[in-house]
Amino acid sequence: MHIGVIGATGGIGSRVVTEALGRGHRVTALTRDASLISEKPGDVVGRGDIEWKSVDVLNADSIAAILPGLDVLISGFQPGNAAKDLAGAVQRSIAEPTLFSTAARALLTAMESHPRTRLVVIGGVGSLEVEPGRVLADSDELLHATLDELGLPREYAAAVRGHRDALDVLRLSNRRWTYFSPAKEIFPGRRTGRFRLGDDQLVVDADGRSRISMEDAAVALVDEVELPRYVQRRFTIGY
Repeated sequence: MHIGVIGATGGIGSRVVTEALGRGHRVTALTRDASLISEKPGDVVGRGDIEWKSVDVLNADSIAAILPGLDVLISGFQPGNAAKDLAGAVQRSIAEPTLFSTAARALLTAMESHPRTRLVVIGGVGSLEVEPGRVLADSDELLHATLDELGLPREYAAAVRGHRDALDVLRLSNRRWTYFSPAKEIFPGRRTGRFRLGDDQLVVDADGRSRISMEDAAVALVDEVELPRYVQRRFTIGY
């Protein structure tokens, strides 16, 4: 398959590139300015069919220009690159939380001319239910406690709700979209291939923790690309 990956230098995006290449897929790796990238995940892998291109995820025309030939477009868009500058990415997300829904609208608009291309959006955890009918992002108390637990400023609640708004944009669309909510804790780790998937509720382990490595998140994303189970739906993951 031919897979496009927006945010190909990010924490999850770079691992999706590596996972897809390792399975023999063709990858178009997308970033704000490909000419500025000195070390690329595809170079490290050293195998597979990869091409690097620039894209502006907030501009529908820019996205449409890279769609021809793609079977699936995975968007790991973040305002800034958290893998290289976490503090900067957090502050920009706080300052401009509407960017997530703006990007979702641009992606959907671009795909109007390419309806056969699937869209997979890597989003946030805040729109998940912590119990039936109780969404994390809807409770200041729960959300602030989660941000404290993760070491993020409480002001980041605006970005969490921005991710939730992006999911709402997708839910109004008839395009072939999928939304991926990672676990609460997502971290560089190792690829185990052993995890559990869920729909709209947090997946927690025996200790009540919601966690996943970026490597296993990439496995789940490429699994979904190869065998679609969540078209026009959201899914989540955890150990």
